[in-house]
Amino acid sequence: MKMSDIPFGLTDWSAIEKTEHAGETGMAYWRTQNFGGIRVRMVEYTPGYLADHWCSKGHILLCLEGELHTELANGEKFVLTPGISYQVADNAEPHRSFTETGARLFIVD
Repeated sequence: MKMSDIPFGLTDWSAIEKTEHAGETGMAYWRTQNFGGIRVRMVEYTPGYLADHWCSKGHILLCLEGELHTELANGEKFVLTPGISYQVADNAEPHRSFTETGARLFIVD
């Protein structure tokens, strides 16, 4: 990832409007900022959220609150708790996430 033409700035995430994204079950609420070709999001998953698709987009994802379960298409499973992150390249391993209790994440992609 090359970051260029992004001036220094602050983001007050509470001032960014939420958008709703339904999962197979539950909801995801995104607060999104775009900096050139880089998307940065603060995402909240409601308890019981299950993604409605297998994602092939690359991400760097940090769990801030709650617990997030991520499953790869090959069957491997991972659990993220606050302070744990994962990273995956575009088109590397299809993945999907779910949470029983809800989670808040910081995502760069």
